[in-house]
Amino acid sequence: MIDNSSHKNLHNMWNTKIVFLYTLGSFKKIIKNYKYIIAFSIYIITMLLIWFWISFVHTFKVPFLQQQFDVMVAIISAALIMLITILVLILIGKPKGAKSMNNNLHRIGLVNQSNEAPVLLARTKSKNNTRMEILRFESHGIPVYIWQDNLEKIESALNIRIDSIEEGKNCRQIVVRCVSGKYSLPEKLVWDKGKISSKESVLVLGESITSNVTADLSKTPHILIGGSTGSGKSVLLKLILMQCVAKGSKVYIADFKGGVDFPPIWREKCEIITDQGKLLNILDEVVMELENRKILLCQTGCHNIDDYNDNSIKNPLQRIIIGCDEIAEVLDKTGLDKAQREIVGKIEMRLSIIARQGRAFGIHLIIATQRPDANILCGQIRNNIDTRICGRADDVLSKIILDNTEASDKIPKTSQGRFLTNTGVVFQAYLFDDTKLNNLL
Repeated sequence: MIDNSSHKNLHNMWNTKIVFLYTLGSFKKIIKNYKYIIAFSIYIITMLLIWFWISFVHTFKVPFLQQQFDVMVAIISAALIMLITILVLILIGKPKGAKSMNNNLHRIGLVNQSNEAPVLLARTKSKNNTRMEILRFESHGIPVYIWQDNLEKIESALNIRIDSIEEGKNCRQIVVRCVSGKYSLPEKLVWDKGKISSKESVLVLGESITSNVTADLSKTPHILIGGSTGSGKSVLLKLILMQCVAKGSKVYIADFKGGVDFPPIWREKCEIITDQGKLLNILDEVVMELENRKILLCQTGCHNIDDYNDNSIKNPLQRIIIGCDEIAEVLDKTGLDKAQREIVGKIEMRLSIIARQGRAFGIHLIIATQRPDANILCGQIRNNIDTRICGRADDVLSKIILDNTEASDKIPKTSQGRFLTNTGVVFQAYLFDDTKLNNLL
């Protein structure tokens, strides 16, 4: 238990440290901006001229004590100028709204055992996203997990929407990436071909409150999309597959609902598969191609498809995409006879091979399903899908897809096209008219 005198001493030390940090911050700000350097240099020269004039040019007539008085005036004027300079530096180093943020964090109880709230040290705009601000706090005794547990309270207190909270350059600093509270996700986002990423492996999914949300197949090669009926799974799946087509990938689409969700124009761009036998044959071909690519990459000394394509201008390898709208229609063994079970087992085995080995060789699974539980997706497939996306869902479905219940809490029950990733990002997916696919490629 901290007594009153100790509490007061700690508080005074804390205030002294804040003054030091703001002064240090002002020097860093001045050094990084030549305009600040010029202005501060002019200020210093002006203050020196004023001090020289007061101390040596302007004389005070004081009988018998002239020399002593002049020295005293020089010392006092120097002290005043230093005090004013420190105040100026503090004002330069103190970010806008620092006091208000400190008070608001205090009000929600984000304090240490000495009842001290975090202090804002710096407030800057993100270089990659002008909408996003980066807030850097001196936390001093409040660990990052407490910040993360109180995320919604912090958002309300500071009127911001938080993208991430993480430790800074040391354990005492907390970095909050956020946007103003005035921003919110729209109910609808319309796609146009100008939004497609220039990077071959990157697929654009939608927008969060802070930025575009993407998936990079070279890093997370497979994607699972889940959610309740009407949440927008099929639309997001088609958005992803459309971009794969536009980037020159070979796209196979398994749709065991007869292909009705894919207008005829899709058949011009992709191969639509509507029965198990054809799917098994295609997967056999893809697995064989995977083995061929193993040999090719080994012979050329390349680590993966990107490495190979960077060094092979004449014969680049296409990415191969296996898309499936409602994988349960493909892999559910309920009510099947022995022969049908064997076919499903073979399909599952080949999908497992692609899930485990496909990344380096540019072969990817893009799967949509309502309920990807263990009866539908075996562990070998599911555990190798790093990108998992959940639409509108209850607690149970959210747990199945994301291993947590956040989709139930963060996605409104009436929303369409709103999704949550397994990394915790809420986004609105782009919507497009796939009957006009040629206009989007």
